[in-house]
Amino acid sequence: MIRFLLFSGLVTQILSAPAQAQDDPPDLPETPELSSESSSVAILRGLDKVTARTRDFESPIGEIVEFGTLEITVQYCRKRPPEETPEIFAFLEVDDQRTDGSGIQVEGEQIFSGWMFASNPALNALEHPVYDVWVIDCRS
Repeated sequence: MIRFLLFSGLVTQILSAPAQAQDDPPDLPETPELSSESSSVAILRGLDKVTARTRDFESPIGEIVEFGTLEITVQYCRKRPPEETPEIFAFLEVDDQRTDGSGIQVEGEQIFSGWMFASNPALNALEHPVYDVWVIDCRS
């Protein structure tokens, strides 16, 4: 008897609910807004493995910055706000400029194109025999 009452109550709720029009799309959940803002300058750290010296340098978004024989272009850089899990990530393209052996520069070769994460630089690292580059910060 209890099952019948529960079932009849459910049927009554379904029948009394307003019918959704055939043309109306179902309600979709709202997409969350990005809580971080893209930056205009990426702060990078470069290591020269031969001399064991590091250098921090700024790279404006979309501009080429040189570090040794590398030409680095940061396409995008974003930093999460402090109230969230800290993360800084950037999209970099790195070209290695070479010479022909007699000092005449020939066209470079793209050796890296991808995302770098400050919290885990080894996740997607630049592989070069002389230089290492990783993301430190993003600034507006």
